[in-house]
Amino acid sequence: MCLNSHHLENLKKLEYIPVGLGKQNYDSEWLRDDTGDNISSKNPFYGEYTFYYWVWKNFLNNYPDNQWLGFCGYRYHWSQKSTTSSEEINKIVNKENFQDYVLKKIPAEWGDYDAILGEEMMVNNWKISKIIKHAPKKFLINPKFFFKKNQNIKLHFDVFHGDGIIDKAISFLDKNEKTDFERFVNQKNSFNRENLFFCKSKKLMNDYFNSVFSWLKKCENEFGLELEGYSLKRLYAFLAERYLSYWFQKYSKYRTWPIFFYDTNINRIKIK
Repeated sequence: MCLNSHHLENLKKLEYIPVGLGKQNYDSEWLRDDTGDNISSKNPFYGEYTFYYWVWKNFLNNYPDNQWLGFCGYRYHWSQKSTTSSEEINKIVNKENFQDYVLKKIPAEWGDYDAILGEEMMVNNWKISKIIKHAPKKFLINPKFFFKKNQNIKLHFDVFHGDGIIDKAISFLDKNEKTDFERFVNQKNSFNRENLFFCKSKKLMNDYFNSVFSWLKKCENEFGLELEGYSLKRLYAFLAERYLSYWFQKYSKYRTWPIFFYDTNINRIKIK
């Protein structure tokens, strides 16, 4: 998924399907999220989920079952191997060696799984400087948060995306998910990063998209689209990122895999 057409030749060499988001002009070699049944106009608030909606409504039905379908973006990339962590790759990747790290084919290790999720991001590693900058009152009023065992997904979301928002959002979930997801955000201190996944079951993908978009619609009816600031504007993508982790961990046989950061808009690369 890209916001600029200069990625096309690299994506073709990697044998990726190029997806153009945003309002830029893309030629016919690109998939777009603004054709057919779509919510493309909500992209500033939904992020990659406007394309996931397009896949669900316009693509998935004709996609073969038991064949991997996965997603990545121009800044976040799946690693070729699981033996090097995301953090390690982030320190050494550059435009010269990028192609040595980016995923080019489905690893044999994935054979026994339904889904692949990004390496988990920990949210229980608060530094004093971050506490002072973002949440001094919250930690002083609730000293328990100074202990790692109490630094959970809910605390992280409250601080960075709005106090109480995730609790309100959870209240809109169907009964069969509400209790489990509430437990997940209150007990877990990590979630799978970047809203990216691979899945080889059409039923799983369809069930996930049906669940998450039904929920996000209810959330949108409450919170609307008059959202400003990075931490709030993409609210529905941030909510979905936590829900994706919860849902696939609950319903699929999954494993995690490193996703590394490299902004190919800023740092141009050339795949050989």
